[in-house]
Amino acid sequence: MSLFKLKEHNTDVKTEFTAGFTTFLTMMYIVPVNAIIMSKTGMDFGALITATALITIFSTMLNGLWANTPIAMSVGMGLNAYFTFGLVLGMKIPWQSALGIVFISGMLFLVLSFTKFRVWIMQSVPHDLRRAISAGIGAFIAFIGLKSMGMVVANPAVLVGLGDFSDSKVLLGVVGLILVFGLYAWKVKGAFILAIILTSIIAWVLGISPYPTEFISMPSSISPIVMQLDIVSAFSLALAPVILTFLITDMFDSLGTLAGVGYRAGLFKEEGKDLQKTLEADATATVAGSLLGVSTTTSFVESASGVEEGGRTGLTAVATGLFFVLTLFMMPLFQAIPENAIYPVLVMVGVLMFSELSHIDFDNIATAIATFLIVIMMPLTFSITNGLAFGFIAYLLIKLLKKEFEDINLGLISLAVISLIVFIVQ
Repeated sequence: MSLFKLKEHNTDVKTEFTAGFTTFLTMMYIVPVNAIIMSKTGMDFGALITATALITIFSTMLNGLWANTPIAMSVGMGLNAYFTFGLVLGMKIPWQSALGIVFISGMLFLVLSFTKFRVWIMQSVPHDLRRAISAGIGAFIAFIGLKSMGMVVANPAVLVGLGDFSDSKVLLGVVGLILVFGLYAWKVKGAFILAIILTSIIAWVLGISPYPTEFISMPSSISPIVMQLDIVSAFSLALAPVILTFLITDMFDSLGTLAGVGYRAGLFKEEGKDLQKTLEADATATVAGSLLGVSTTTSFVESASGVEEGGRTGLTAVATGLFFVLTLFMMPLFQAIPENAIYPVLVMVGVLMFSELSHIDFDNIATAIATFLIVIMMPLTFSITNGLAFGFIAYLLIKLLKKEFEDINLGLISLAVISLIVFIVQ
């Protein structure tokens, strides 16, 4: 165990494995949730279950062994929704081409992980705009969750309206929301997966969904989706803003998560090597995930649960990865989970991301306007890209009008120009 330097980090094998199991419980939900979301594109559900489990195992253990940090990784919530509802269903991009976009953004992230670009881009974007991006994505995926549950439906008169709350499936979603809100408020470990299980049991008992006749099976083949990405079609000027969106969002998401979790664990002090290596593992995992057939892989904030249990080294991540092997054999159970037991988790994730607004300085008019546009335009236009574009352009414009040139830099100008391209090529 000298590889993990346990003594130097004041920890031991038992503590690290306990922390790893805790992280596993808190993020186990990603396997069925990601499969259900991405299967809306027409991708095979069983293959997605296996691919999600495999990329989680690979990326988490890679980070543990390469970076020696207790950070678990898997398919990112938010970007998987954007992949499905924004690109494939919204822009009518074939899922194979969308995987090509993920691959290209991952390769760019990987290359940039070995340069100072990530530091430059992070310094170029004000902290408050980074928080606004997180909040906007939160609003976007929460809207998707509510829409998918049937709680929000299309209304020709006012665009959107309330769904049919006499429908048993909609009511099941409401129960799921109450459970996930309550369990998370009570700080129950594994609140997400426990809420999914309890909601599913209610659906099975009441006959809303068929109950599982078996619970374990051999892993499904990933042949329907593995190596099916279309990189050539993703190389187009029209898709450049989308690639940039995946790149920047993944970068912000990863750095934000690592900063928060790292603070609690005493890691990543002053851009240390452990941060560099964790970012390299993150980028490598995104490239590998696109080859397996899943959307962007990123660091998971649920890693904080393992850190709170005392996890301090890569052994925690390795343990988490090993526990995820169990999910490979749970296909029958995952298939039996009703969708409205899954979507409440999407809403709760949106709530957590939306809470970043509490840290934003709304007294700054440029920040206030940019934040508003980012947060409101992502769900209204059903596009993370559009939200970012409106926000960056508005921020730069207000700063120019107020002649606050000291707040303008080359990176911000570049992002605003690229944002303009979003509207030109659409």
